[in-house]
Amino acid sequence: MTRLSSYFLPTVKDPPADAEAVSHKLMVRAGLIRQLGAGMWTYLPAGLRVIRKIERIIREEMDKVGAQEILMPVLQPVDIWQKTGRANIPELFKLEDRNRRELVLAMTHEENITFHVANEISSYRDLPKTLYQIQTKERDEPRPRAGVLRTREFTMKDAYSFDRDEEGLDSSYQSQIGAYDRIFDRCGIEWHRVESDVGMMGGLGAHEYMAPCDAGENEIALCSCSYAANIDVAVSKPSATEPDEPRESPIEVETPNARTIDEVSNQLGVSPSVLIKALPRVGESGNMLLALVRGDHALNEVRLSSAVGELSRPASASEIESAFNAEPGFIGPVGVSSSLKVFADRSIEGADMIVGANRNGYHLRGVRLGREFEAEIADLRAVEEGDGCPKCDKPLKVLKAIEVGNIFKLGTRYSKALNATYLDESGNEQQVVMGSYGIGPARVAAAAVEQRADERGISWPRAIAPFEVEIVGLGESGSEEEKLAERLYGEIEGRGLEVLYDDRQARAGEKFADSELLGCPVRITVGKRTLEAGAVEAQIRQGLVEESLPINNVPEDLEKLLNRIE
Repeated sequence: MTRLSSYFLPTVKDPPADAEAVSHKLMVRAGLIRQLGAGMWTYLPAGLRVIRKIERIIREEMDKVGAQEILMPVLQPVDIWQKTGRANIPELFKLEDRNRRELVLAMTHEENITFHVANEISSYRDLPKTLYQIQTKERDEPRPRAGVLRTREFTMKDAYSFDRDEEGLDSSYQSQIGAYDRIFDRCGIEWHRVESDVGMMGGLGAHEYMAPCDAGENEIALCSCSYAANIDVAVSKPSATEPDEPRESPIEVETPNARTIDEVSNQLGVSPSVLIKALPRVGESGNMLLALVRGDHALNEVRLSSAVGELSRPASASEIESAFNAEPGFIGPVGVSSSLKVFADRSIEGADMIVGANRNGYHLRGVRLGREFEAEIADLRAVEEGDGCPKCDKPLKVLKAIEVGNIFKLGTRYSKALNATYLDESGNEQQVVMGSYGIGPARVAAAAVEQRADERGISWPRAIAPFEVEIVGLGESGSEEEKLAERLYGEIEGRGLEVLYDDRQARAGEKFADSELLGCPVRITVGKRTLEAGAVEAQIRQGLVEESLPINNVPEDLEKLLNRIE
């Protein structure tokens, strides 16, 4: 039995001073979480109930598709990470034991699980297998933020599939997609499965599960035709532009003190889309390169890295002047050294455009890709709201979103590094083909708060609410109202419903405020008006809808009411 008078639920009126995300503010105010240090959070009883409910849904759906639960250590020897080339990831916590042996705190468990599979699986008869765990992860996050959304320690469900070949991986991948779709539906959040970049995980392909909300650190591009992609990998049809006046050869025009796209377009009286934005970069190898996008477009860093084959950074002003003999703002691709690699977005093909002349105070008009300069063509531009969908050409929407899950086709990325092989029917040694599948329960909880909260507080989906029902008793000690509240508390709990009973001797306004802040799906109020009317007041938290339930049938009617609530 859960009575608020003895329950640890320390609600507060004011959010933390540094809180920006709604979920950060409300989860602290509602007494669900408390901070220990930067990126380190303690889950208090009600908050932990939410996490455990999400974990239960995850376990049920993982078990349905034949995944088997295990538990792997967070503390791991560094050598398996060295074999996969991931030991130097900046976010990986590293330490030594008393014997000076190097160890790491795992931020994910591909190395660990592949190590075991390499030692335990030897035959095609042992495959396929899917193993999963719900375990703590550690990440040396440089900028913890937004409460439980970006932390240094977190709990994650990670599953790993092991198959004979890519066909088997496709089957395992689709099985996990089905399970993930059901998990997020059951948790009661809005979500989209989007194409994504493989990132540091590597592999053959990936999708992310994104929950739209203003606090999201990611952006997704969506279309009504079902196209959905992370903004990092999304493609689109750019808006049309009026081309510059065509010329047989470029002409040099003076543009004094005009270094930005807007300044140049204003001086010349043209649209920014007629200009080429020249972005000098320095790759990890130390070599200079030049990325070109339309003047009204932004560069997509992930797409540039894919095209170049390495990460890069913006070149400094001194590096730019050394390479182009001009200040930033007046550089372009015409006449540059043949050793300088140039990468151009495909939106600048086929039209005369304006570029920097590599001479301070001047630009060139009438420059055309393939005539005045050569470049490697790639999709480099960032997708923008209103761009045409690559599938149907309808306008795309761009939304902020929280990543709540991800799935990767790893292929043999880890099995090769850790020698996870099996013998096929002919006795030939083959590499095990892998998939990786993650969900962050805390992120699911935060997404639910972000998507459903109102000005009064949280409004939980029933499936993951800390309690399904809160009874607010307004009677004094020993009163008839209190006796009725106690009786209903026992009867409702007796039907298997999860009930929080606010039996505190506190003002009605304080009780109602705390109730709406915590956000249980239904609140039952028992007071003098209840006895007079012969009915209790039931408030559905989502939308604050009021209903009346006759006293003599409260448990049954309440159960029917809950069954209508998502």
